[in-house]
Amino acid sequence: MKNKIIMISILSLAVISFLMGIVKISPMVSAGYEMYKAATETISVPDRIEELKQQDGYITFDEIPEEYKAQVLQSEDKRFYYHFGFDPIATARAMANNIIAGSFVQGGSTITQQLAKNMYFSFEKKYERKVAELFVSVHLERELTKDEILELYCNIAYYGEGCYGLKQAANHYYGVEPFELTNTQIKALVWTIKSPNNYNPNAYKGIPV
Repeated sequence: MKNKIIMISILSLAVISFLMGIVKISPMVSAGYEMYKAATETISVPDRIEELKQQDGYITFDEIPEEYKAQVLQSEDKRFYYHFGFDPIATARAMANNIIAGSFVQGGSTITQQLAKNMYFSFEKKYERKVAELFVSVHLERELTKDEILELYCNIAYYGEGCYGLKQAANHYYGVEPFELTNTQIKALVWTIKSPNNYNPNAYKGIPV
């Protein structure tokens, strides 16, 4: 397991190094890098993090139910604790599916990349944005622990109907605090993240599997 973690981390760093090396010759990577610079110059990563932590409803890592953490990792990023913000396996799979579909249908984003997107960028499916998101992800992984990244993610993820963060979602959909959520309710909220407008508890009446 340890060797696998090291190999994945090295591969992730190699990919980032490669991207940095071709910034000047690749229009797409260059545009993404400029997007990243513009975003973080407008508000730095530390300042953006502090801004998020000051928002109403922000909860700490210890206030997030263990079952929720387990389910969100299983659903969104199984290798979260083993990569450096970029998951080569998930990305390769997404690229293959996009090629087969002939369009951008799957992103292969890690939780860190999703956090980066939610912190700075729109949800528009452009490769330049994916590159910018990747640069922010590396910045986050360098500055924060995995638990801190997961904490931020759970506080910024969108759950539909104007709800951002687990506390708002628990209050809005079930009238409870996060630690009072049942396993069924947790499962429904994790499912909601995949498509907040379509899968939130008020819109989707099926049973997530």
